[in-house]
Amino acid sequence: MNPVLTYVGPLAVEAPVIREPLHAPVAHLVRGGVIEGIHYGSVVVLAADGSVELQIGDIEAAFYPRSALKPLQAVAMLRAGLPLDGELLALAAASHSGEERHLAGTRRILEVAGLPEERLRNIPDLPFDPVVRETWVRDGRPPSRLAQNCSGKHAAMLYTARLNGWSLDDYLDPAHPLQRAVAATVEELTGQAVAQVTVDGCGAPLFSVSLHGLARALAWIATAAPGTPEARVADAMREHAEMASGSGRDVSALMRAVPGLLAKDGFEGVQVAALPDGRAVAVKIADGADRARVPVAAAALARAGVDPAALAEFAGAPLLGGGAVVGHVRPTRSLDPLARPRAA
Repeated sequence: MNPVLTYVGPLAVEAPVIREPLHAPVAHLVRGGVIEGIHYGSVVVLAADGSVELQIGDIEAAFYPRSALKPLQAVAMLRAGLPLDGELLALAAASHSGEERHLAGTRRILEVAGLPEERLRNIPDLPFDPVVRETWVRDGRPPSRLAQNCSGKHAAMLYTARLNGWSLDDYLDPAHPLQRAVAATVEELTGQAVAQVTVDGCGAPLFSVSLHGLARALAWIATAAPGTPEARVADAMREHAEMASGSGRDVSALMRAVPGLLAKDGFEGVQVAALPDGRAVAVKIADGADRARVPVAAAALARAGVDPAALAEFAGAPLLGGGAVVGHVRPTRSLDPLARPRAA
């Protein structure tokens, strides 16, 4: 288990409560007309004015956004002077697939920073994309810090630390000036104090907020005034969706399908997305299942007013029996966009 660390930083408002989340059914696994399984989770849909339009489950309990926190981390680095834009900024906010362009982009960030790959402190790993990973293994290439899906973020963190004259070897320490700046930005954008700090899979500090707070934060980023750090992150991720994720990834396809949408996924069934007018959704699937994350997020976006036709390809992968389609993963009726139809 990751150790739980103590964070001592500037408090915003009250932190979300650490408790067993009161999740609710959000998706059914239907096979042959029978509900074979149920995915529990929590969902929040925010209106353009920030009010809660829909909530299912527990949107106020403390949880870990995992990589869905990366846009907020990127905002913090820009505020601290990181001079990246475009595809390299998208990579700094990415959970990338390990494609050659992602590795090349990470090398470029390190080169501009004047730092070697050896200064990275993320864990060595194989590429995230299964096809890229298979080729990597077939070619006899070992796990690499560059290939690990958070390498762009780590390279940007090193660059930010160097620009500010901060120490490099301990840039992942929660007490480091960089991570304290990230925590302060997370608290400002979510509107709540960090409830707990632990270590993410890549080794970076991971800040616990609520699902509601995460949705608020992405809405802030998606609606920010041009030229601000928030808008720069949103523009970079929207314009370079494949750099912020990868070829064939559902999160990049979602941003391409819905004009102006800013979206970020995270391990353990987390998805957050926001539109330029401030409408936003956030999803946490209790068991971490991606097969539920995507259709539930699409249904939540439809409830937020996105045209369901634009979301048709995200309705969920079919279930096969003997090679034939015999079922599907279906969001529960509580997410039915017809419950409250509204024009996009």
